[in-house]
Amino acid sequence: MGSKRRIAAGGIAVVSAAFIIYGVLRGEAGIILNKAVNICLECIGLG
Repeated sequence: MGSKRRIAAGGIAVVSAAFIIYGVLRGEAGIILNKAVNICLECIGLG
């Protein structure tokens, strides 16, 4: 039972890493950073 759970967790980790790499290659990291900066500036009241 433990080995099946370990294989499933490994598979999920591989798929997660693949989606992260795909998003970075598409330039999504810059978009997310820009949105985060805008939200922070609005909360502080500078924007």
